[in-house]
Amino acid sequence: MTTPDDRRLDGNAILGPLSELFAIDLATATITCAHCGAGGPLAAYHLYPDAPALVVRCPACAEVVLRYASDSRGLRLEMTGARLLTVAAT
Repeated sequence: MTTPDDRRLDGNAILGPLSELFAIDLATATITCAHCGAGGPLAAYHLYPDAPALVVRCPACAEVVLRYASDSRGLRLEMTGARLLTVAAT
């Protein structure tokens, strides 16, 4: 009988599949707000660049959808306000 532990891999196993997402042009990406459910092109969302991180807010409800920071500690992407990010396959 197979258990969940038998199928478990370490986090390195996701690196290849995630490289497909993070190595592409996001100009056509769409995003769905986790707060209100509104969706649309990422380019239509509102960017506030003057915070410690880049802050993207939903144009419908103004809630934070994602935050991105880059500094000496590395790159950080927080997307708890995004229900779904969709990028068309090439």
